[in-house]
Amino acid sequence: MSLHAPDAISQAERPPQYAQPFDEKTADSASLEKGGVEGEAFPVNPEDARYQFHAVDLDLVQRRLKQRHVQMIAIAGTLGTGLFLGSGNALREGGPLGALIGYALVGSVSYATLCSLGEMTSFAPISGTFPHYAARWVDPAFGFALGWNYFYTSAISTPVEITAAGILLTYWDPDTGHQAAYTAAITICVCAINIFGVRYFGEAEFMFSIIKILLITMLIITGLVVDLGGGPTHDRIGFRYWRNPGPVAAAGLEPKIIGLDRLLAIISVIVQAAFSFQGMELVAVAASETESPRRNIAKAVRRVFWRILVFYILGILITGMLVPYNDSNLLNDSGTAAESPYVIAFTRAGIKVLPAVINACVFTSAFSAGNSFLFSASRILYGLALRGQAPKIFAYCTKQGLPIAAVLAASCFAWLSFMNVSEGSETVFNWFVNLSTTGGFFSWGAMCVTYLRFYKGLKAQGIDRTQFSYYNRLQPWLAWWAIGWLAFFILINGYAVFWTFHADIFVTDYVNIPIFLGLYIFWKILKRTKAWRVEEMDFVTAIPSMEETEVPEVPPTTFLGKIASIIF
Repeated sequence: MSLHAPDAISQAERPPQYAQPFDEKTADSASLEKGGVEGEAFPVNPEDARYQFHAVDLDLVQRRLKQRHVQMIAIAGTLGTGLFLGSGNALREGGPLGALIGYALVGSVSYATLCSLGEMTSFAPISGTFPHYAARWVDPAFGFALGWNYFYTSAISTPVEITAAGILLTYWDPDTGHQAAYTAAITICVCAINIFGVRYFGEAEFMFSIIKILLITMLIITGLVVDLGGGPTHDRIGFRYWRNPGPVAAAGLEPKIIGLDRLLAIISVIVQAAFSFQGMELVAVAASETESPRRNIAKAVRRVFWRILVFYILGILITGMLVPYNDSNLLNDSGTAAESPYVIAFTRAGIKVLPAVINACVFTSAFSAGNSFLFSASRILYGLALRGQAPKIFAYCTKQGLPIAAVLAASCFAWLSFMNVSEGSETVFNWFVNLSTTGGFFSWGAMCVTYLRFYKGLKAQGIDRTQFSYYNRLQPWLAWWAIGWLAFFILINGYAVFWTFHADIFVTDYVNIPIFLGLYIFWKILKRTKAWRVEEMDFVTAIPSMEETEVPEVPPTTFLGKIASIIF
């Protein structure tokens, strides 16, 4: 039974501060990764209580997500209303070039973040994921702050997406009196899928991802055909709207300084783009419940670059070619497919059947996003509880490996979607939207900081990261790139309030700064934690070996099987 890190440290090479091989007499034949020994402690360094790990730290969840689930979640997991509908808002705010720059910049940051997270996850595919990495390789207080920050942003993002799904139904039924019923039905379904277990979650996300991929592919191809004059009206658009009204919109904040005003318009796109990319880390969150996680996480991360390039960058480019940024229909804030630039362009081109199809597909995207955020929130809460950073009750798992207490706790937040049904609560609900976006910046930044410490620790201890299942040759520069831009995003997130000040907007745009710092200081004072020195970092204990997590990959023998292996 192996406790050492895969492809990194042999038992003979194990530094003295690390745990010795676990005594077989105290354990059964079950993998330690699955909690083979319950409740017993084994010392990493008997003289230092900080190095005490318990068997309860080891995963009780089960690996039920298969390769096809993980790959489809990675390919289309974040395609949702932020891209399909939010792209219209980005176009209106920044113009075609401004939207393209904003999405490309945020896309590069999200890619750099996922590469950093992917390397750590493929090394240690365990429950708790990045909050545990932060606690293990930076400072336990830093992990506490990251974990609770990510939990609450994911938890409040769930009702945001449920509300978006309910609003999309008004495309067919404009009676607002039915909104509460629709919200209740969607909330029950989202909670039920997560309560039934990870296998049902995986199958649901697999189906939703296929729908989303088909939708964005159809939109890109159809949009290109319409732009080139292939629609019923045969109007060749080309780059007409890049010339008139122009490539970059004006923010209207500094009309006397045109260059600055256009720069502010591009900055305004960043927050919208960030909302579109949120949730890309779902693959890492699900690592402890993924079959052959190291192989599958490596595959997923390697494909992220092409996914961003094709679905996001190409999608935004086509959007900017189809509709001018000053189009009156883009001002329609219906929340349905009617405000999508694709629907506007296709309707004008004489294609009448696509709007309803697009709305139906976007509905499944919003439902999928709510489903994914609830899953993420529950698994992060479970990981925090395992390591004593959340109430112990949330670490309870069923015999099927479902962290039911954490799922039920996270599900409670889904019912906040009813706040949007009441006009009096709508303002508070909109605050949640802003908080979830700015909280995401902090989470990404903390992941990259953790990676830099991880990278430095490996180097100091002579561990060759190029032998891991996944590593990126551009590191650590990718992590530094992401940290620099994320710090900028956090500072400029609420820039507009400095022209027209609104106290509530200012608070929701910047309150995450004191929240994150407060969580860090609270745990540091309460537990008197210290930052880990590079020579103290533990790259061994409770990290399952390759033999414990990976199953042999069976090469496909049929033609369809070979195609599926390329896609998945």
